[in-house]
Amino acid sequence: MALEIERRFLLKNDNWKEFITKKIIIEQAYLSKSLDDWIIRLRFTGKDFKIALKKNIKSFTNFEFEYSIPRSDGEQIMSNLTNIIKKERFFLEIEKKSWIIDCFKEKNYPLEVAEIELPNEEETLKLPSFIAKEITGLRHYSNFSLSKKPFSEWKEGLFDNSEK
Repeated sequence: MALEIERRFLLKNDNWKEFITKKIIIEQAYLSKSLDDWIIRLRFTGKDFKIALKKNIKSFTNFEFEYSIPRSDGEQIMSNLTNIIKKERFFLEIEKKSWIIDCFKEKNYPLEVAEIELPNEEETLKLPSFIAKEITGLRHYSNFSLSKKPFSEWKEGLFDNSEK
């Protein structure tokens, strides 16, 4: 069983940049219609396509199954989808922990989100100085939601910590 235990955060400054170990460009789109069911995602990283199936189990734990697919299949599927998001993904190493920073492009610019995967939900996490606030579980910040209602279209009220 593939489990993803992930927490997500907004950033307050660019201090994370000193910890970058790698960067990739990601385009991803969704075949799903609702966050309440299985999320089916197609992702292209510039060299390969992967399809993923995700479903929230509890809190910040999800089922996640990801599979490589042939490039020609990925290109065909992606060409028929409209809810595409683009982002630069930076990989960081901070105090022996692997963090990811997603810097969204186009309609989701200038949103930047930090993510960390954990071995269990109970793990105590020391937050780096660049973290502003936690957004784990706030549905409007999910990549799926951003593909349907981009950050640039949000009203001011969505920037607080309340669920809309």
